[in-house]
Amino acid sequence: MITRIRDVRRAKKMTLQDVADRCDPPTTAQTIGRLETGMRTVSVGWLNRIAKALGVEAADLVTLPDREDIPVAALLDHNGAHAPRHEAVAIPPNAEPGLVAVTVASSVGDYRSGDEIWCMRIAPEDYARALNRDVLLPRPAGRFLFGRLIGREEDKLHILPLGSGQRQMVIANPPWGAVATRLIRTL
Repeated sequence: MITRIRDVRRAKKMTLQDVADRCDPPTTAQTIGRLETGMRTVSVGWLNRIAKALGVEAADLVTLPDREDIPVAALLDHNGAHAPRHEAVAIPPNAEPGLVAVTVASSVGDYRSGDEIWCMRIAPEDYARALNRDVLLPRPAGRFLFGRLIGREEDKLHILPLGSGQRQMVIANPPWGAVATRLIRTL
């Protein structure tokens, strides 16, 4: 079996030790290295453990004949575009438990029509971690509020809507919230 463990690990900017530590139960960097290079046989159990540690599906770690890889052709930085030092592939976004999406119907703020915003649900006790981030909050009667969380006072959240010239809104005791974590945009 041909694995892509190394490609995925590098795309996630993780070291062998990072992956080894995140495995459940933890293992050694040497073991992960041997599994990457094929010096040790990769079982389905190992694939599942490593996939969980990397935050991907097990299928993302093997080369499948019916799936086309997206090779990384260039790296872009302040000096312009240049060739990568090592071969790499782009890892497609993976849906995780707790995600909800917002589809942008018309451009507002930094978002364009057609964008999809993936948000991770958070509990009320975690609202402080979402300060200065875009959040989705439920309101009564099936409505929602989406904007920048700019403050928190006891059970009240202060939200700055995305459109220019709009006034700050305050929402009390939302049962849950979701923080924007990924922007999916077609150019």
